[in-house]
Amino acid sequence: MRYKSIMVHLHMRHSNTAVLKAARNIAERFNAGVIGIMVGQQTQMIYGRGYAALDFFDCEDKYIQKKLSETEALFRNEFEGFSGAIEWRSTVTRELMTDYIAAEARSADIIITGISPTDFYEGPAGVTAGEIVLKSGRPVLAIPIATENLSLDNILVGWKDTREARRAILDALPLLQIAKQVTLVEIVPEAEIEAANNRLYDLTCWLKRHDIAAECLTYASKDDDASQFADIVREQQANLVVIGAYGHSRLHEWVLGGVTNELLQQTEVCCLLSH
Repeated sequence: MRYKSIMVHLHMRHSNTAVLKAARNIAERFNAGVIGIMVGQQTQMIYGRGYAALDFFDCEDKYIQKKLSETEALFRNEFEGFSGAIEWRSTVTRELMTDYIAAEARSADIIITGISPTDFYEGPAGVTAGEIVLKSGRPVLAIPIATENLSLDNILVGWKDTREARRAILDALPLLQIAKQVTLVEIVPEAEIEAANNRLYDLTCWLKRHDIAAECLTYASKDDDASQFADIVREQQANLVVIGAYGHSRLHEWVLGGVTNELLQQTEVCCLLSH
């Protein structure tokens, strides 16, 4: 199993340097084609007064077109000399930007996007990695925008016996196969430690059939699983975290917090998420 088509989503509001470098890194490792994608959203006009409103939309459209053009140039510059196929797709819409990205994801095996702690507060004109995960039907590799180099040496898989987690570890197989170290982690109540160990043992046997050796770590829950998991990621010095995204309802994640949101608002570790 290998990634043959990579889609790299570029943001209009923050730096794309890290995500472009990561996309080239992955593309070269797997000899994959790359599709660059970017969306600009026009302001919805509910009520306007004549020429003033027209002037605003004209200026806005020129700004969006300028950003699309500049980012396409950055994309093509990053992939100068790249041996694989590259393609650029962009649009300006008044609809939800994530809908366009999700529809175009039919052409890709994996989507790479940048994440910033401010993404959750950008309002309807922003596109978050979480929204792409929920709508695209593809694994999403989320790269903190401050990342200097994408390393895939030490990968940590956050496990729960859920559909999302099973999907994520399958989607991550190409990356797990090139990692030097793979660690499986499950956090459970004290009474479920033995059951968790049995689950992780089954996982290691399955991974071994794919030529992947993995270490298992089981932890007793300390009530705040999201913070505890983040601490484990730091202790293990993981370069990449693999998790099933939004195993709880999204309302639960927003109100009570969760591992998915915890990871998407941090600035240290790259994450592969599937839903």
